[in-house]
Amino acid sequence: MNTRADEAVEKYKNGYNCAQAVVCTYCDLVDGDEKTMFKATEALGIGMGNMEGTCGAVTAACILAGMKRSSGNTEKPDSKGETLRLSRKILNEFKEKNTTVVCKELKGIETGKVLLPCTECIREASRIAEKVLFEEN
Repeated sequence: MNTRADEAVEKYKNGYNCAQAVVCTYCDLVDGDEKTMFKATEALGIGMGNMEGTCGAVTAACILAGMKRSSGNTEKPDSKGETLRLSRKILNEFKEKNTTVVCKELKGIETGKVLLPCTECIREASRIAEKVLFEEN
């Protein structure tokens, strides 16, 4: 798969938040409607709107895991285990490389030391999503 990370960064530069940029870049690979995905992730940018939560780009990668893996079986949910395994893999890989997945820590709000700017969070979350979810194993 050719990386779409640059496309996600461009979406961000054109006004999408970090979560929207990632999820909308890959929504065609998970049968997602871009407008719906855009709306669903609007409150997830900036660490869920206040920098206290998980980076929106990482959250979006986890949403893609659910969209890709979930059976959608509302009568008997049967795919949570595998979806959570993929989500954990995404989170762990991002954290291993960047020491945290918390937005304000990545932005150095309390320390004054930026660990990763938003564009690079988007690029990294995209790269991990591609590796974990979309590369042929």
